[in-house]
Amino acid sequence: MSIFLIVVIALIVAFAHRQDIQDHFSASSFNPSPRTVQVMNSLQLTSTGERVFLASHPTVDGSQKFNEQCANVDHSEEGHVLGCFTGERIHLFDVTDKRVSGIVEVTAAHELLHAAYSRLSDGDRTALSEKLLNEYDVMSTNNPELVDRMSVYKNLSDSAFANELNSVLGTEVRDLPTWLNNHYATWFKDRGALVDDFDSYHSVFIGLQDRAENLQSEMSSLRADVEQRNLNYDAAVKKFNDDAAEFRARNERFEFSDNPDEFDRIRAELSERRSALQATLTDLQADIDHYNELRKQLQELGQVSTELAGKLNSDLAPVTTRPEE
Repeated sequence: MSIFLIVVIALIVAFAHRQDIQDHFSASSFNPSPRTVQVMNSLQLTSTGERVFLASHPTVDGSQKFNEQCANVDHSEEGHVLGCFTGERIHLFDVTDKRVSGIVEVTAAHELLHAAYSRLSDGDRTALSEKLLNEYDVMSTNNPELVDRMSVYKNLSDSAFANELNSVLGTEVRDLPTWLNNHYATWFKDRGALVDDFDSYHSVFIGLQDRAENLQSEMSSLRADVEQRNLNYDAAVKKFNDDAAEFRARNERFEFSDNPDEFDRIRAELSERRSALQATLTDLQADIDHYNELRKQLQELGQVSTELAGKLNSDLAPVTTRPEE
């Protein structure tokens, strides 16, 4: 084989793998922070995944610096922005609250898949986009949670929607067809562990939401019941007071002088009614106290939700910036 032919073949191979070669040198020249290394190790990446991740020069920052890094990203998605892939770089907001442990890692995996998607050739990207959209059409028929999750991207083009779908399916959906699992195995050794992390912190928010909805439902029913019973109680008290007043007036007119048994009967009846009204009032007050306790629990849940939301809100991060990575 001539030297010329060898050179030509080498050039063809180099051109075909130019992105991998570029990523290799970019990753090799990058010095990640200890926190970035910690996140990367938690992802259990393949060699390809690790190369793409490091070639994207990822940063993990819990300060306002993150907002500057992701300032040019479309924030039309609902909720807080915890990561972005922009300018061929991955930026992650550092959330350290143990209640949502794993959220940084899942976000990192999400952004890594964006980086991987951007590295596909036009033809491969178009083919993958078509397969993803077809798969979504199938999955959406019996997965309302996925439909709701993807609704925030409904105004995107098909290609951009598929890009987001690729990241969401890879990090948040456990049961996928074989071809998709093989697709994600290019970057992740254990995608199931990522979904475990997602389920873990997602369940915290779902639990808070479900508990709040249950409390609100119970409070609504209890309030309606108490209000109706209170109306009935007020009417019963008025009737009792009227009957008691009439009894006293009759007694003052000596109407029972010749019929003491009738006097005793009415007096005993009024006494029983008074006791019953007192018991009703006690029950009402107990339910009112229970309602107030439920309201207190709801307020406490609201405080927890607000606190957690604050942990995820990069706008509330300290202004102190960290060294460039």
